[in-house]
Amino acid sequence: MTTYSESTQASADAPRVAVVTGGSRGIGRQTALRLAADGFAVVVGYAGRKDAAEEVADEIRGAGGTAVAARADVADEEQVAALFDTAESAFGGVDVVVHAAGRMALAPLAELDLTVLDDLHRTNVRGTFVVDQQAARRLRTGGAIINFSTSVLGLALPTYGAYAASKGAVEALTLILARELRGRDITVNAVAPGPTATELFLDGKDEETIARMAAQPPLERLGTPQDIASVVAFLAGPDGHWVNGQVIRANGGIV
Repeated sequence: MTTYSESTQASADAPRVAVVTGGSRGIGRQTALRLAADGFAVVVGYAGRKDAAEEVADEIRGAGGTAVAARADVADEEQVAALFDTAESAFGGVDVVVHAAGRMALAPLAELDLTVLDDLHRTNVRGTFVVDQQAARRLRTGGAIINFSTSVLGLALPTYGAYAASKGAVEALTLILARELRGRDITVNAVAPGPTATELFLDGKDEETIARMAAQPPLERLGTPQDIASVVAFLAGPDGHWVNGQVIRANGGIV
């Protein structure tokens, strides 16, 4: 196991390596595919959908890329450590971590079941802390950590209180970790999507609600997973390496 004090830069002839949590669907899936297309070897992290994660890995390999699927509960430190072990044993190290795994539950604050709140915060807050902790210890020089927040923080939409609160914690962790990694040549940023056409966003919404939210940005459409994956790919690559300690609101112009 590599510790932060032993981290080195990837060799010039080896592909950079990305771990993508939540890589079996939605934005995580598209991000895994995009990073593989950009030349990364990808570890497709998943929690419960092994079949979907294996499909992503198969698609990457079918296109000539390199990928493996690996299961981990992002809030379990032993399982996340094992996820990084898989990356290191398969590909020699880790250069980029995209933490796309997350959970969303919508209800007015007065009505939300506290068990649901605890489960949401376990995944979104503790999960981010655990994944970032391993990333901070084990990323190689020149690496990048990319977390996920939400543009709902600025919009303050009713029923999103628990979810937005958890993502506020993600933003705080992101900005602090960027400063804690001074001298390591590792960037830490968060991407905050607006309404994006994913299963997580569309679930439980009627057509009227979806149409209303699609009309909010000046571009007058929902975002796509590809839109968000492009922002992640920029932050993960050399062109985005001067961007550090930032929250990128990728939302089509919603204010």
